[in-house]
Amino acid sequence: MTQSQQGSIAKLVEQLLLCLGEDPTRPGLSATPERVENSLRFLTSGYTQNVEDIIRGAIFEQDYDEMIVLRDIDLFSLCEHHLLPFYGKCHIAYIPRKRVIGLSKLSRIVDLFSRRLQIQERLTRQIATCLNEQLKPWGVAVVIEALHLCMAMRGVEKQNAFVSTSAMLGAFRTRASTRAEFLHFIRKGV
Repeated sequence: MTQSQQGSIAKLVEQLLLCLGEDPTRPGLSATPERVENSLRFLTSGYTQNVEDIIRGAIFEQDYDEMIVLRDIDLFSLCEHHLLPFYGKCHIAYIPRKRVIGLSKLSRIVDLFSRRLQIQERLTRQIATCLNEQLKPWGVAVVIEALHLCMAMRGVEKQNAFVSTSAMLGAFRTRASTRAEFLHFIRKGV
């Protein structure tokens, strides 16, 4: 980030407050532009990260070829259409082909892609594609269940409408029994 870019979001937020009819210098708002800038930089920090740095040596050779499932990974993202949050759970499974990844790296990969302006469908696909490319497993499955504040707070105002998306690759796409086993795991928590 260049010096000219630093603080530019705060200036825009100050202008936004003025356009909304607010006084950005009043108590309660005087530090808001800087707080919003810091918040947005954190919420979009996925743009400044890459998968290789996150994984950094955490893929291990292992003679294991059964399904590995990590469920209920919290995720928070910003809808690219309204810049409002969506949040929920991500469930990941893969069937290793002699390569496993440190479990914490799965959560970090979810964070990397969710900390960008997103739509849930693309986010689901990016996580699955990343794991497929990095691990070269027999298959990868990703399911995301999320609540979108752009639907809950405005527009149709449906506060309890969760969106579910899935990306199934390899054995999860071609073998119905493998897909069913994964879906059973994430429903029952077995």
